[in-house]
Amino acid sequence: MDDNLQQLPTRSVDPLTSTFKRFIHIESASGTILLLCTLVALAFSNSPWASHYSSFWETPLGFHFGNYGLTHSLKHWINDGLMTLFFFLVALELKRETVLGELRNWRLATLSFAGALGGMVVPAGVYLSVLRGGTGWEGWGTVVSTDTAFLIGCLAILGSRIPQSLRLFLLSLAIFDDIGAIFVIAFGYGNDLNLTALALAAAGVAVVVLIASLGIRNFPAYFATGGFVWLTFDASGIHPTIAGVILGLLTPARSWVKDDRLHAILERVIAYPRGEHWSGDTSDRQDLQLANTATREALSPVERLEIGLHSWVALLIVPAFAMANAGISFYSMQVDTSLTLAIFAGFVFGKPVGVVLFSYLAVRFRWAILPPELDWTLIFFGATLTGIGFTMALLIAELAFDDSVLNSVKLGILVSSIVSATVGLSALRWLASRRST
Repeated sequence: MDDNLQQLPTRSVDPLTSTFKRFIHIESASGTILLLCTLVALAFSNSPWASHYSSFWETPLGFHFGNYGLTHSLKHWINDGLMTLFFFLVALELKRETVLGELRNWRLATLSFAGALGGMVVPAGVYLSVLRGGTGWEGWGTVVSTDTAFLIGCLAILGSRIPQSLRLFLLSLAIFDDIGAIFVIAFGYGNDLNLTALALAAAGVAVVVLIASLGIRNFPAYFATGGFVWLTFDASGIHPTIAGVILGLLTPARSWVKDDRLHAILERVIAYPRGEHWSGDTSDRQDLQLANTATREALSPVERLEIGLHSWVALLIVPAFAMANAGISFYSMQVDTSLTLAIFAGFVFGKPVGVVLFSYLAVRFRWAILPPELDWTLIFFGATLTGIGFTMALLIAELAFDDSVLNSVKLGILVSSIVSATVGLSALRWLASRRST
C-alpha cells in the first residue's frame, strides 16, 4: 500500500507547523525563551523607558457584570491567572507519571518526593539561619522552589552524558517541588480567609468530581467549572493558583476507549469500500463519527490536555511571567546584603544538601530505592541544579516582600540561579568525562 495513503492529506501550512512542532519538542526551548525574556526584562528595567515598562504591567484590566466587577493589574492576571495553567500542567504531568509513567513504582516516587521535601525544608532553614530573625524572615518560601523550565534546559544541554535515571529523578523532583511550592503560596502567603468563597470553591470542585463520575467528557464543561473554582479561590484569600493543582490532580489519567475496542471500531470503518459515501444520515457516516470519537478518546484526558496546553504554557505564559517579574533596576539600587545572602545560601547550599540528605534517609530507612545507575555523587551534583529557583521564586517574592527590598531579593534569585546552573552543569560534565575514561 502507498505510504502516503496512511497519512492525512498535506496542507500548504504543514512545513511551518512541522517546524514549529519540532521546535517545541526540543526540551530546552522553553528554558531558552525564558532566558531571553529575562534579559529583555532586565534591559528595559535599566533603560530610559524603565518607568513606562513598569507602569505597563500595572495596567488595570477587568470586567463588570451588573453589580459584580473584577479588576486586576495585567501583572496580577499573569501571576495569579495565567500561571494557574502552568500549575495545572505541572499537576497533569505528576498525575500522568504516577498513574502511567515511571513513578508507578512507589519506592521510586518516594525517592523523588523525599528529595523534593528536603529541597524545601533545608533551604528554608538555611535562609532563616542566615537572617537570624532579622527583616525578611517571612520570605522563607522564596527559596523552596526549583525552576522546571531552566532545569529541563540544563538536562537537555547535558544530553546523554547523564543517566536516564538521574534525569527522571530530577524532573520528578522538580514536579513535586512545584506542587509543594504552590501549597506554600496558597497557605503561607494568602490573605484573610473568606469562608463563603471557600465553600463555593469546594462546591465547584465537588461538581468537577460529580460530572467526571457521570462520564461527562465535554471539555468546555470542565473549563467553565474550573473558571468558577478559580474565581472563588481568588476571592477566598487563598492564592488562586491552587485551583490549577487541584483540578490537574483530579483529571483522569486513563483513556475511556481501550486499544482492543479502538481497533474493533476502526476495522468497521476500514471494511467499507472506497468511495464518496460518507455523507447523509447513513450507518457508514455514523460509524465514521464513532471512529472519530474513539480515536480522540483513546488518549486519556491528561494526555490530551498536556498536548494542547504544553506549547502555550512553555512558549507564552512562562515567558510572559518572566517579562512581567524579572526586571531589576541596578541604578541607585540599595542592596539589602543579608536578604541577598540568605537567598543565595538557601538556593546554592541548602537545596543540594537538603535533596541528598532526605533522599539518603528515605533509602536508609527503606522507604525508597536507589536506581542501579545512580550513586550519591551523581545525585549531589545533579541536585545542585535544583538551586535554579527562578520562576517560582519570583512569584513568591512578589507576594512575600514589599517594593523596598524586592530588588535585593530578585538579585539574590538571579545570582543563585546563575551559580547553581554553572556549577551543576560543570560538575556533571566533569563527572561524565571522568567516568567515560
